[in-house]
Amino acid sequence: MDQTVTHIKTLGRRDIVLFTVSAILLLDTLAAGATVGASSVFWWVFLGIVFFVPYALICSEMGTTYPEQGGLYAWIRDAFGRRWASRATWAYWVNTTVWNPAVFILFAGIFSQMFMPNLSLTAQIGIAILLTWIAVIVNVVTLNVGKWIPNIGAVFKVVVILAIVFGAIRYTQDHGMANPLTYETIKPSWGSSLQYLSVIIYGMLGFELVSAGAKEMKNPARDVPSGIFISGLLTIVLYIAATVAILAAIPSAEVNLVEGLMETLYLFFDQTEAGRLFALVLGIGALYTFFSNGVTWALGCNRSMAEAAAEGEFPAILAYELPHSGTPAGAAIIMGIISTLVLLLYGFLAGSKEELFWSLFAFSAAIFLIPYIILVFAFLRMRHKDAERYRPFRVPGGNVVATLITYVCAGILTLSMILFCYTPGEGMQWPVFIGAVVITACGELIIRFTESRRNAGA
Repeated sequence: MDQTVTHIKTLGRRDIVLFTVSAILLLDTLAAGATVGASSVFWWVFLGIVFFVPYALICSEMGTTYPEQGGLYAWIRDAFGRRWASRATWAYWVNTTVWNPAVFILFAGIFSQMFMPNLSLTAQIGIAILLTWIAVIVNVVTLNVGKWIPNIGAVFKVVVILAIVFGAIRYTQDHGMANPLTYETIKPSWGSSLQYLSVIIYGMLGFELVSAGAKEMKNPARDVPSGIFISGLLTIVLYIAATVAILAAIPSAEVNLVEGLMETLYLFFDQTEAGRLFALVLGIGALYTFFSNGVTWALGCNRSMAEAAAEGEFPAILAYELPHSGTPAGAAIIMGIISTLVLLLYGFLAGSKEELFWSLFAFSAAIFLIPYIILVFAFLRMRHKDAERYRPFRVPGGNVVATLITYVCAGILTLSMILFCYTPGEGMQWPVFIGAVVITACGELIIRFTESRRNAGA
């Protein structure tokens, strides 16, 4: 598709920090992580050391050494070729296409809990569809406008979590801990709750997302490493603090995947009229962050898809960018159409909003982890394939450390993907597994079809 586009350089270090915090710090998965119980504190710390830090280092090196539009797609393309890059991009993009409906259903469920308790599931699906198309509109405006959605969302997330932590301190002084944090309780446990350990890993992903808009960064070599370090430190501290706060108030077995956040806020602040109003304001802020989550991931994933499609790896409609802004209008609109169909299909099959949220979340997450496994191996591959290239930021320790963190990260990601499809104590989650296989196969067919047409044209 022959078109001239202009990419406006608008992302500075502050924007990278806020964009990344908005991408990684997910209030919608706090409740799922808390269902693991007190041992979730151990897992946040342990996985933060063995996965979160190495993964952040990998993204810092790749984002500064290869600051190309498309981010993850470009990195994997350079390491393993177009076909693997296309597979990764498909999984990356289609995950967001399915995950956004899950987030927007969560938005509608909490909105109903706060303002309209009798709102039907059908009406909540309608709200989710409306949010889907507002997100599409945000995706087709320039980043100097669109970036403020995730930027403001990141600030709201920090405010909501700090309020939860403050409320937990006050609550435990009078009521004690609903889930005592002792050596015995923090020790890792095994069982059906393990399905939510994969949620913790899922909640750590997103450092690479901002690099999808590399051409819109002012100085990626300077700003990406420091932006990742600041956002990573802030995110892991807030995740642990918020998880402890939820466990302080609600027994882990009683945490509701959809309504757990508001239950916690009401428990902490509902003693007076002013406190209830404060909880309501925080809830509105939380609702905004759910919307900003969807927008943030769509902003990055649509840019990766548009870059892949522009190179002929996907249908040309996905490559269409608005000529004067370079925003990925084609990918955004197709994402909106598919998300709407997913909401309609899953919505009328699900029995409750909690069931709908987890089905969509697990289904999309199982697909989502695939490109990250390829990404960490792309990092190691480029260390050997392009060893002489200047790296503004380099993971310390040489190729020995690079090899070690690659295989550790890949192993943890693979285990997490398995846990989305197989729950210890319950068995295989066949709808999740079959859905992931079908969507992956659809991507392969689209890639092969587009490839054959490109070769025929050549």
